[in-house]
Amino acid sequence: MPYSRAAMTDEAYEVFNAGARPELVFVCDHAANALPEVHGTLGLGPEALSAHVAYDIGAAAVTRALARRFGAPAVLGRWSRLLVDLNRGPDDPTVVMKLSDGRVVPGNARAGADEIAGRIARYHAPYHAAIESRIAEAREADLVPILVSVHSFTPVWRGRKRPWHLGVLWDRDGRLAKPLLARLAREEGVVVGDNEPYSGELEGDCMYRHGTRNGLPHALVEIRQDLIADEMGVARWSARIGEALEDALAAMGRPSIRFTRALALEGGSTLDDKTRIELEAAVLRRLVAHLRERTDVQNIDLMIAGGFCRNCLGDWYRDAAADKGIALAKDEARALIYGMAPGEWKQKYQKEATPEQQAAFEASQKKTHS
Repeated sequence: MPYSRAAMTDEAYEVFNAGARPELVFVCDHAANALPEVHGTLGLGPEALSAHVAYDIGAAAVTRALARRFGAPAVLGRWSRLLVDLNRGPDDPTVVMKLSDGRVVPGNARAGADEIAGRIARYHAPYHAAIESRIAEAREADLVPILVSVHSFTPVWRGRKRPWHLGVLWDRDGRLAKPLLARLAREEGVVVGDNEPYSGELEGDCMYRHGTRNGLPHALVEIRQDLIADEMGVARWSARIGEALEDALAAMGRPSIRFTRALALEGGSTLDDKTRIELEAAVLRRLVAHLRERTDVQNIDLMIAGGFCRNCLGDWYRDAAADKGIALAKDEARALIYGMAPGEWKQKYQKEATPEQQAAFEASQKKTHS
């Protein structure tokens, strides 16, 4: 991909397949080697700007191919990582690299705090806001989105050949990464790295920010650049990865929210997992107690206003139990929410829905499934 220059007015990101349902969301942080016109070439020549130092060769083409295959949206960075690294947190000292792969970046060498803050505001923040928008869209549709990030790596590092064709990077949430690793390892002649050639445990990176901190299933796929340097390679490897991803998603099963790290709070303190789980359990108990007391609130009212009801809570309880290997019958799980058998609650407290309630319910269902 030759180096290109672009006008400052262009967006900081591209959304490919923007209208697709965001059950699966692809992201590509290092998709491009372009630079806004106002920043020139950052003092680098075309050779540097066409190399890995500037972007992940082939990653954007694979990302778009996978998004087409799965009918999913993809968010891709529009600018070179030399301008600002979208796979770093805004407070990371390497978010604007002054020295990259042994090269001084002249246009970054004297970048002060104000310049870095300006680049984050103009190019870094909008990209992450676009990913957050896809996640919010999914959650509003009662979906738990799955995130897949696509990167590429050089065949040789410091004079040594890298043996892997592919790598899968992950932190503590292996729901997608583990079955994907297992499936890729079955590909004949393919060497797959588990957290190779980099570690997925980088706090503040893109998958940490949008996957780990939101409790969403996610994985980062690294592909060796010589394999995807042309259209034929992109077609071949995006097909292989797509097939493996389909099988891994099936093996993972229904996605759910699952937190694997302590949550950051304002002021820099953290909420550890044990405390968070205890607090969430207390909130659920209080909600259940409240619903048991408020028998005047009908399930249809809850469905109209919030898209869930007592039955939903019981079903979610049953799903959570199943994740732990505990088998609960549907009515057993729902009884834990109702405080009695669902049929008994229905006989005692459920009222016939009015035409107005029925119409409002049907309208809410259309909105949910549109």
